[in-house]
Amino acid sequence: MRIDSSGNVTKPLQPAFSARPASEQLNFAVGSWVTVVLGTENFDVGSNFASNTFTAPVTGKYQLNTNVLVKTIDTASDYYQLQLTTSNRSYYGIFDPGGFSADLDYFDLTVSVLADMDASDTAYVQVLQNTGTAQSDIDTVTTFSGYLAC
Repeated sequence: MRIDSSGNVTKPLQPAFSARPASEQLNFAVGSWVTVVLGTENFDVGSNFASNTFTAPVTGKYQLNTNVLVKTIDTASDYYQLQLTTSNRSYYGIFDPGGFSADLDYFDLTVSVLADMDASDTAYVQVLQNTGTAQSDIDTVTTFSGYLAC
């Protein structure tokens, strides 16, 4: 732990990670959950992120955030759903593109949560396009990040 002259406290070994795709996931499947492939680590304090999955090193409350940029949204789809899944439960975001007059070029799906995780619990991100054409892509600006809050 470090405390500077102003009283600011930092914990340089506190578990934290940020990852993003190394390349776009093109024309992802329709009608089933698709895992977001995160091939580039921006940082990984504690080496707890691998194979698209964060594994909690200790029991605690973790702030988890994901922002998935989906391109070429199909308005014929009933909905798109984002799921941030932990070992204890799943957290969702949902979007219905049916109200638009034409396919959208892009749309952000976002979930942020303070999740209760035990040591060795995992967290990962998936998307679902329930109907329509397999034309949507996951862009490389997508992110998944988290840290041990308490």
